[in-house]
Order: sequence, then structure tokens, then C-alpha cells
Amino acid sequence: MSHASPTQTESAVRLTLLRGADLVASTWKNGGGITREIALGGSAEAFAWRVSVADVAQAGPFSRFEGVARTLVLLDGAGMVLDETGAAARMHTLVKPLDVAHFDGEAPISARLIDGPTRDFNLMVRRDVARATFEIWREPTTRDMQGETALLYCANGTASVRVNGGEPVALAAGDTLRIDTTDTTDTARSMRIETQGEAALLAIALESIKP
Repeated sequence: MSHASPTQTESAVRLTLLRGADLVASTWKNGGGITREIALGGSAEAFAWRVSVADVAQAGPFSRFEGVARTLVLLDGAGMVLDETGAAARMHTLVKPLDVAHFDGEAPISARLIDGPTRDFNLMVRRDVARATFEIWREPTTRDMQGETALLYCANGTASVRVNGGEPVALAAGDTLRIDTTDTTDTARSMRIETQGEAALLAIALESIKP
């Protein structure tokens, strides 16, 4: 993992560049795929939020995560169908890159691969302790993001990202820019994000839910 230089601005932030090539792979317990964790809020056992990329090699059930809201984005491959059973039975179909599915982590879900392995981006947020906003940015843009932490994952192409007028950070496909606000006051948690390049960025803003 390499780190971008900290940027001191009116709203101070800490930038961390997470290279896709440096992510560590771990095999699922059922042997059906490989996960590479990008970032984690809290511990692995009691995370507030978790972001990862998974290579799914075969059909099978998803692990259950009680109280967790999940977002899954197809990155590569012919796609998959998620069959959700139970009281809210429905089907989520992802057939082209950047197709998105939102579902509850406690829902009984089984995945069917359409034509071979897939690679997927996963966002998990524990609903009682954190909240997240999720967007896909497909064009160069200037946006304000609000939160304690923001993550910009480069799904394809390349991008140059500037935060609060600081030095640009270059992202290649599979890289993530993590932005942490270092001022804990609510008014200082706004980040001005400027992007350039021909990339699709998955943009996530995260913040804790205060008791």
C-alpha cells in the first residue's frame, strides 16, 4: 500500500492511495471465490463498514450479515443472477459492467453465474452504526462529498483526482483513493472533489451514526 502526501486545506484531509495490485487475496471458506479487502471501518468481526473486491468462481449461497446493507457492482465477467428468497423474494440481475444490486445482508441469497467467473465490488454498511451514499461517476466532474471518510474506487480507465484544491492523485483501474477528514466538527466534513480522465469511479461517502 502506498500513501499519497497529506493535504492541508481549509478542511483538512488525509489521503491514502490504495493500489489494486497491493491488495491481499483470501479464499472464501466454501472455496467459491476470492476476496480482496480494500478498506475497513472498525474490526473484521465488528465492522461499521467494509469495502472489497471479490472474484466469484462458482455458483452458491452468499454469507449472511445481520443488520448490514449491501451494495454489489459487477466489474468484469458475463454477469450473475442473485436469487433472493424469503418474504421479499426477488431476483437481481447483473449482466454488464457497473450494473448494481442493493440488498440486505441478512437476506437468503444464492448467486448463479451467467457464463463463467465474475469480479464484483462489494460495499457493506452496518445499518445501526454507519450510513453511506453511493454513486457512479462516469465523466470528469466537480462534486462536494460530505462524510468522515470517502472512497473513490477506479472501476476502469484512469483518473486524476484533486481533493480540496490539493495536488492531483493518479488512479488506475483497481486503485482506490481513501479520504479521511481530520477535523471532527460537522461543518468541516465537506470535501471538494475534482476528477479528470476517462474513468468510471465508484464514489462512497461514509459517516458514523451518533447515538
